[in-house]
Amino acid sequence: MTSGSFTVTIDAKPEVVWPWVADLSKHVDWSPKPYRIEWLEGEPNAVGSRFHSAGVIPGDKHHENEGQITENQPRTRFAFRSSDPQGEYAHTYTLAPDGDGTEVTHRVEFVKMHGLAAVLLPPVFALSGKPQGRKRMEGLKREIEGSAEPPPIR
Repeated sequence: MTSGSFTVTIDAKPEVVWPWVADLSKHVDWSPKPYRIEWLEGEPNAVGSRFHSAGVIPGDKHHENEGQITENQPRTRFAFRSSDPQGEYAHTYTLAPDGDGTEVTHRVEFVKMHGLAAVLLPPVFALSGKPQGRKRMEGLKREIEGSAEPPPIR
């Protein structure tokens, strides 16, 4: 199974970082590529809620998938799974206090891939996905450290 983890330390307490991580609609603000999300069912960001998202991946400038929130442990852990015709993906964000800051780790796992995507994923993820993962986390750091106060969770 292909996977990757991306960690950044943010100069803010977990209670300031949490709203940026645990609100999928805020991910748009720190994504390195265009991205949008629409809630399909349930309370946004609550466990069991379903969403539709569209973004950019190598070879597809309008990539769509559907997902579901699987975990929401305030100030510590937020997770969701998504799927499309190429496979299933799991995303987990973990927050841990680090002195006066917060260490945030985003882990992505390509749980079950199909067809050509299963063959191409490892080299494409190494060449494109990993750099994008690092950019995403640096974007989160910039957004939070440049913000005076945490955003409300939508």
